[in-house]
Amino acid sequence: MKKSLKKIVDGILKSINEDQKEVQHFDNSPLPDKEKIYQLISDIFIILYPGYFGHSEMSFETINMRIGYRVARIYEELRPQVLRELIHGCKRGPEHCGQCERASEMMVMSFLENIPALRAALDLDVKAAFVNDPAAVNYDEIIFSYPGLEAVSVYRVAHFFYSSGLRLIPRIMTEWAHSRTGVDIHPGAQIGRSFFIDHGTGVVIGETSVIGDNVTLYQGVTLGALNFPRDKKGQVIRRARRHPTIGNSVVIYAGATILGGETFIGENSVIGGNVWLTESVPPNTRVTLGNADLKISSRKPLPEVHKTGRQGR
Repeated sequence: MKKSLKKIVDGILKSINEDQKEVQHFDNSPLPDKEKIYQLISDIFIILYPGYFGHSEMSFETINMRIGYRVARIYEELRPQVLRELIHGCKRGPEHCGQCERASEMMVMSFLENIPALRAALDLDVKAAFVNDPAAVNYDEIIFSYPGLEAVSVYRVAHFFYSSGLRLIPRIMTEWAHSRTGVDIHPGAQIGRSFFIDHGTGVVIGETSVIGDNVTLYQGVTLGALNFPRDKKGQVIRRARRHPTIGNSVVIYAGATILGGETFIGENSVIGGNVWLTESVPPNTRVTLGNADLKISSRKPLPEVHKTGRQGR
């Protein structure tokens, strides 16, 4: 048994040290801690939606203390994670020149200062959900139970860091939301005000998508790439424009797929369910599939089943 286990270990070490040397991370700067990023999202939600997450007994008498504590906690926990990513991406490698430390502090402080703007944007998202979903009883229900709002909330936090130059931390955040909600929003997408995703499951929004104000998506919508631009060597050109632009006040129904960086959906348009679209449409357009040919025929009734479970004769 010992010989067999040693042989297994030797094979694994060979794959690490010789066969797949690029797919490992040793003796380098530490990467961001995913579990701590997940916890930070929870801490940030307490500030974005006070009284809904964290201490449900929060009141105006205690809010100063609780918010102050949470801001300090986020600063202390988030700054080291940002620093890890900055050092990881720095050309100097693990050498410490002090620039990454200063940059991480400035980025986290900038994020904390931007929280009122994030809260204002999410306030509009909550109200858009209430206006566009007749099943919504109140704002509480939307904030507590709508997966689309949860995914958009995480996206708006992640997008701040993506726009600040980070890549790992924003992707960790949005993939965490993806695993919880079924909504896959790349942190690089640009999404306007009053955005609503109804039901949510299966929605995919690609990195270079641009979405205007007052847009509503239903489940299963894909804003994807039609093709991947390549350079002369055949390598994929990363972050090239490849996803569609959605104008203001557009509604896209369940299962629709819109592809391509040159595809523009004009404002006030409606894209019907299961539409496959790779070309632009002008404003005030309705795009739907033609009537499918349905075959409706009678079928023989099932045989009666007695309480015993045996078929009747």
